[in-house]
Amino acid sequence: MFINLVNLFKKAMEEDWAKPCDDNHEFWASMMKWASESLLPEFLTKFSRQINSVIEINPDLPEREILEIFNQHIVNSLSALSSSIRIYDPSSRKLISYGSFPQEDDSRETHIPMEKSIAGQVIVERKTYLVPNILEEDLYLDKDIVKRKGAYSLMSVPLEIPRFFPDESDTVGVIQIYYPEKNRVFSALEINMAEVMANRLSFVIARKKIMSMYRVNEKKDAIIQSIFQKLGTWEGVKTKEIFNRVIPELADIINIQSCALFSVSTNFEHVVLEAGYPDSTDFHGIGQKFPISSEQAFEHVLNLRDYENESPYEMVTQTYVLVTDPQKSPLVSEAFRQFTRNHNINSTLYIPLKAGEQILHFMTFDAKDQRKMYSPEEIEIFLFLGRELMKAQRIERLDDILHDFKNPAIAIAGFARRLKQMLEKEATLGEDKKIREYVDILFEETSRIQEMAMSISQVGRERPLDFNDIVSKRFQINKFAITEQLRQVTLEEDYCNDTLMVKCYQIQLERLLDNLLNNATNAIPLMGGFLSVQTFADGDWACVEVKNTGEISEQERAGLLAGETRGRGGHITRRIIRMLNGKIDIRISEKKTSVLLKIPLYRGE
Repeated sequence: MFINLVNLFKKAMEEDWAKPCDDNHEFWASMMKWASESLLPEFLTKFSRQINSVIEINPDLPEREILEIFNQHIVNSLSALSSSIRIYDPSSRKLISYGSFPQEDDSRETHIPMEKSIAGQVIVERKTYLVPNILEEDLYLDKDIVKRKGAYSLMSVPLEIPRFFPDESDTVGVIQIYYPEKNRVFSALEINMAEVMANRLSFVIARKKIMSMYRVNEKKDAIIQSIFQKLGTWEGVKTKEIFNRVIPELADIINIQSCALFSVSTNFEHVVLEAGYPDSTDFHGIGQKFPISSEQAFEHVLNLRDYENESPYEMVTQTYVLVTDPQKSPLVSEAFRQFTRNHNINSTLYIPLKAGEQILHFMTFDAKDQRKMYSPEEIEIFLFLGRELMKAQRIERLDDILHDFKNPAIAIAGFARRLKQMLEKEATLGEDKKIREYVDILFEETSRIQEMAMSISQVGRERPLDFNDIVSKRFQINKFAITEQLRQVTLEEDYCNDTLMVKCYQIQLERLLDNLLNNATNAIPLMGGFLSVQTFADGDWACVEVKNTGEISEQERAGLLAGETRGRGGHITRRIIRMLNGKIDIRISEKKTSVLLKIPLYRGE
């Protein structure tokens, strides 16, 4: 250390101001001793304290808060007026404001371009840029900052965070440090101090990234665990229950108000709301269909529209679309703006979910916070969640199909047995008619099994259907099933004289009616009873009322209406009703139960 001091003071002796003391060896010896014992220890202690103040920033804090604390240390250490950080976003090719001190500096513009800006030049050249007088600097366009903040000079320092993986890019940005002095002279020491502190900030962010990667894996494990816990129960997978289990796990990532999973029609004309959190009609009408053209955000997340008219109220990237202010963004409709006002939603994230190269689903996350951006780690968790929910939904559909396979399977087995008996003997004229009837039913039921299998992959289309005809056919199948079980049940049918048309997937309506009739049949006591169906129109609704002997408790009634029964039948019934935009009511009287189902009438396009 002493040798270094000698070399240091040799340089000092060569300065003109030191010439008078050139031969005073006692003076220089005393000066070196004072510097060694008093000046340097105090300087190094202060310097290391300032550096450590950066290193010791808690990496568990949100990234914006980390940057705000860092800016506070910069301001205090360098006696500056204010400090802010801009991070380069390669997807938008802009610099995004991401933390400042004092915080009111965030009132400045959210994005600035890379071209013809000081920050852009610093990032490109990776060199500190000094602005002694902002008023005279051509590259600094926002001259109003002089009046607004009293800032006349600026030191712009590069910030670089090395990448972790080969397919990543380095994170680059700039630290803008403002001073009140005009024509300020920046010392080499304060420039070096700022650059060293910027380097230590990259260390803090790197630590945060390592911890974030650890937590990403924790979140993934929690998501998978929640799904496998449901897979291990005899009730099977229900997407809404997985939502209710998993979404609270994301609470420390996003102050979530709601989220939803949408599927995309094969012709890319509509999106359908498949599942949501919370499971409330106030937020999500499961089964609702929206034209893709009704929301520009839909078109952007599905890559159906170029992002041309940019605004500061959203971010459109290849990975996600973020509406940072729903009240001002042109990407959302007035209906969605009203929805966000009603539910205190201040930003919405849209995440596309790809199957190969196609986007067949996407998720939305509505937050109470007005989020400006999401980290790659956060987006990774949301993408992982979306993919797992798609798997869960597929398993749920398979569970539902397997549950409903028994109805056509019973019918096919019964009619096949009857046909075999008839063919083993010579058929009479009357039996020949029955054979044709049974063959027709076998054809219809095997077709239904085929449609069920195909519906797992969402093959099919909505089309106008004769409601009376569908109810009548399902009632006849149920009648034969009752006969096969040798049940003593009186059957009654009453169909509306007018034609009742509905528009939906036929397989969904048939499964719904099968579950209602099957539940009603099973509720009839063993000693016998009655089962009846009646169809009629009620305003804009096609209605069917199923009545049967036997009653249920009020608790069971409430569970059926909410789809909260232990078995899958009630859950399937409730979900399909919501997908058909229908209604259901259950009434209980003395030893009787009545179920009223309403489906919207179809009156043509």
